[in-house]
Amino acid sequence: MIELREFTLDDYDVAFALWQDSAPGIGLSRSDTRDEIAKKLQRDPDLFLVATDDGKLIGTVFGGYDGRRGLIYHLAVARVYRGNGLGKILMAEVEKRMAAKGCLKSYLLVKRENEDVIEFYQGLGWDVMDITIMGKNLDAGKKEMC
Repeated sequence: MIELREFTLDDYDVAFALWQDSAPGIGLSRSDTRDEIAKKLQRDPDLFLVATDDGKLIGTVFGGYDGRRGLIYHLAVARVYRGNGLGKILMAEVEKRMAAKGCLKSYLLVKRENEDVIEFYQGLGWDVMDITIMGKNLDAGKKEMC
């Protein structure tokens, strides 16, 4: 039976492996280490959800809300569960939770060439925006993007 619950650090290794299996769709960086995820959990633990099937982690959605805007960081579903509506269920739940916090608008990032994923999100009511994303590494000693 599939259930949704909040992520705990005990889920980290399995969730990270799921994110890696979703590459290149999910870009992983040093912000996805266990220590960095632990920091994020202190802020929005209720916006980081996992789906399980008989206790086995099969999907995640990782959202955040800064008091003004929401952001979806990672949505991933195990390959054998894709196409069955689990991604839609995870997104609906995290969107509901962001709205309950007062979030009026949320964003997510998708690589342009990932057309299937763009189509998936458009089917959920998300709009493609004509913007340029810019980033800056705030740790001058590192070259990798945050």
